Amino acid sequence: MIFWSMQKSEVWEEAKQLGYLEGKEQFAMYPEEYKWMMCQMSAKLGNYKGEYPIWVWIKKPDMRSTGHFRGGTKCVRLKIELDEKDVLVSDFERWHTVLNDSFCSDNEVEDEQFDNGKLSITKEESWQRIFELNRKVDKEWTGSGEWLQGVTGRIPLDRVISVEHFVTRKSWLD
Repeated sequence: MIFWSMQKSEVWEEAKQLGYLEGKEQFAMYPEEYKWMMCQMSAKLGNYKGEYPIWVWIKKPDMRSTGHFRGGTKCVRLKIELDEKDVLVSDFERWHTVLNDSFCSDNEVEDEQFDNGKLSITKEESWQRIFELNRKVDKEWTGSGEWLQGVTGRIPLDRVISVEHFVTRKSWLD
């Protein structure tokens, strides 16, 4: 299956020297949440060996849009072929419930029930829902589910099909 990953140019240059692409702890934007995701990878991906994740997209990211990197960043968009069984796919919008340490509700009523202590599911248990891509939800409440992301461990460079170089425009991150 084809996936896409965006990396800073210096990360790509290092990967070319090493012969593989792999995440690093010092680049984890949300260290505790990344560790949670790594635990999920260990439980759900048979070939995962505990590396820091490489984030991939199912759809080709549009580099003209903002928010991928700060403006003026030299980066690459990689087209990668990976076996589906080696990628843990999740809903990008619902992933933010993990990042925000909040309950992953399917609708507003359920959210209120959780807030009022009327549900038996824990906040952490609800986070498993980010992986349930066919779950029936109120999309006005949860988001469209259109943007799917994935995580995988080490990516050998022979899995990279193409590399496109970019310098990002000014973004909302600036």
